[in-house]
Amino acid sequence: MTAYAIAHIRPTTPNEDVLRYIEGIQATMDPFGGRFLVHGREVEVLEGPFPGTIVMIGFPDLERARAWYASDAYQAILPLRTDHIPGEVVLVEGVAPDYDAARTAAGLRASAGL
Repeated sequence: MTAYAIAHIRPTTPNEDVLRYIEGIQATMDPFGGRFLVHGREVEVLEGPFPGTIVMIGFPDLERARAWYASDAYQAILPLRTDHIPGEVVLVEGVAPDYDAARTAAGLRASAGL
């Protein structure tokens, strides 16, 4: 099942380290089938405060997303970002193509006795 690495990053001024990180990240993702889905785009905030922007990377599965993040190649460049750009990063597995939110609600109702 497809998995995603999602980063919520805060505004910052680009510097040489950040630019080297951006220049090098794709090569760290390639062996794991990673590709950018969202990168460097303005977000349209519809609810609540949301400083910053989103970066989203898709991977074929959660195992490859984890392997990419833990890889020597990515860990070598990671401080170039973390030393300069505050934010959070999460990995999450996607849903199956036939996912139905109503079925999820029905299961939640049944387990809660509602």
